[in-house]
Amino acid sequence: MKKTILILCCLALVIFISSFTKDSNNNSKNSIAAEVASTVPTEEESIFLEYNNIPFVGKMYNGFREAIAFKESQGQYDIVNSLGYLGKYQFGRSTLERFNIYDTHRFLNTPKLQEQAFLALCSLNKWILRKDIERTVGKHIDGIKITESGILAAAHLAGAGNVKKFLRSGGDFYFSDAFGSSVRNYLKQFSGYDVSFIEANQKPEV
Repeated sequence: MKKTILILCCLALVIFISSFTKDSNNNSKNSIAAEVASTVPTEEESIFLEYNNIPFVGKMYNGFREAIAFKESQGQYDIVNSLGYLGKYQFGRSTLERFNIYDTHRFLNTPKLQEQAFLALCSLNKWILRKDIERTVGKHIDGIKITESGILAAAHLAGAGNVKKFLRSGGDFYFSDAFGSSVRNYLKQFSGYDVSFIEANQKPEV
C-alpha cells in the first residue's frame, strides 16, 4: 500500500513539473516572438531606412533613442553643430541648464550623462504633453497617424509647446528648425515605437 502511494505521488510530481515546464516554454517562446517582432521593420520602414542609410535597432525604447540619435548626430556623442547644439541628441544649452548641466565639456565627454539627459527630457515632455497624448494617439492629423513616440520625437525637435500647437490646430500650425526638419516630419518618421518605458515626470533629475 505504501509503495502504491509513493508511486502515485511520484507520478503526480512528474505531471506537475511537466506542465510547469510546458508553460514556461510557451511563455519563453511568446516573449522571444514578441522581441523578434519588435526588431523586424515593416516593408515601409525598410524602404525608408535603406533610402536614408539608417540602422534599424528595434521598435522598443532603445530603437527609438538610437533612431533619433542617428537623425540628430549620426550617433556621435562629442559633436557640436554649427548652431551650438551638443552631443548625440543635439541638446541646446538652455535645455541642459534645466537639468542643472552647465559643464558642456563634461557633457560632451560623458555618454552616460547624455543618455540620462535624453531620458529626462522625454519624461518631462511626456508629462507636459500627457493630455495631448491621451486625446490624439491613434487619430490622424494632417494625414499622419499620431503615436506617442512620434509626439515625443517631435517634442525633442521643436519643444513640447510647438507640438501642442500642431496637434491642437489640427495640423495647421507649422514649425521647422534651421535645417528644415519639421514637427510633421518627426511625427511621421518616429511613429510606432513602444515608449511605455518612459515615465511622465514633471521634475525629472539627471
